[in-house]
Amino acid sequence: MKLLQINTSLNKGSTGRIAEQIGLQAITTGIDSYIGYGRGCLNSKNKVIKIGGEKDVYRHIMQTRLMDNHGFSSISATKKFIQEIEAIQPDIIHLHNIHGYYLNIDILFKYLNKKKVPVVWTLHDCWPLTGHCAHFDFVNCHKWQTECNYCPNTKAYPKSLFFDRSKQNYYRKKELFTSKKEIVFITPSQWLADIVKQSFLKDYPVQVIPNGIDLSVFSPQQESEIRSKYKINAKNIILGVANVWSQRKGLDDFLKLSNLLSNEQCILLVGLKKEEQKKLPTNIIGIDKTENIKELAAFYSLADVFVNPTWVDNFPTTNIEALACGTPVVTYNTGGSPEAIDTNTGIVVEKGDIKGLYNAIINICKDGKALYSESCRKRAEKEFNMKDKFQKYIDLYHKININE
Repeated sequence: MKLLQINTSLNKGSTGRIAEQIGLQAITTGIDSYIGYGRGCLNSKNKVIKIGGEKDVYRHIMQTRLMDNHGFSSISATKKFIQEIEAIQPDIIHLHNIHGYYLNIDILFKYLNKKKVPVVWTLHDCWPLTGHCAHFDFVNCHKWQTECNYCPNTKAYPKSLFFDRSKQNYYRKKELFTSKKEIVFITPSQWLADIVKQSFLKDYPVQVIPNGIDLSVFSPQQESEIRSKYKINAKNIILGVANVWSQRKGLDDFLKLSNLLSNEQCILLVGLKKEEQKKLPTNIIGIDKTENIKELAAFYSLADVFVNPTWVDNFPTTNIEALACGTPVVTYNTGGSPEAIDTNTGIVVEKGDIKGLYNAIINICKDGKALYSESCRKRAEKEFNMKDKFQKYIDLYHKININE
């Protein structure tokens, strides 16, 4: 069997690592694994196909910013990629994020319609369901249930500066994504599965497969050099991790939270740019983004509590990475984020409740991390073992390939 996955990145960021790990699991079962990606790639053990180049990405960004045409640029790059798909002749095509300034969805789906190859599509956000944005709940908009128009979220990813083509894009996506009958949709959270069932994709089968992580890497670590390296003297360390920090990821909430902390507590934020680090108060330590997952595991292990005040999310892998390292989680009641924890492994707080966030942190710190660590690790082992979760994809590939 030949498997082709398609994603914005490869072995980089949460979705890029997921694609890589699914591919590795496939290889161990004798499947020939290929991954096509748009931009951002670390070393991969799969057979890799680069889709387009820097100029293609730049043109796609311009089409998005100026014309709100996200997903409808990258024409030549996508046509060339189609030729490579033809040469491979995959038995299964597995889509992940097909947005991200690298792929023309019109060309891709018209090609998929000509082929009888079954498609698995893991939704990592809501972009396929809307006329514009990836996270409609940031502005509490539900037009996607009937018809996107007069979008209140055009300045959010993928940002459009001048035009609002949300209505046209909504119907273009609906026509394209419902034209291919042989699709099985996967969501990492029950929350997103419920959203899909309210969208124009409601007639398609949807399965929930939570994200999995490598438990051999994300595991409780011994005391590292992080304390001395970053001159951390506080008794309690509150950790936040993001690929890109923004208001929707909770950066503003961390700044507000810092005003409530005592001298015994400090916040450690991983993933901040240099210019962002310069603007932090003294009780927040900013650290560059890291793709070194062993270093990331050391940060999780050092922290007394992992805090995820994300305002919009599907099923953040940071939550389960923290659990695997024995660290309890405090998260906002956002999307599928609360699904990662239970009452023995963390606390859920309503969005924007800074005082509630602070109280949850204080309660965990008073109890002591040791009270939670064993339960956190056991939950990660039971619910989010990468090998168990990604084997479900392998089983699905075989099932739909036989049926086809």
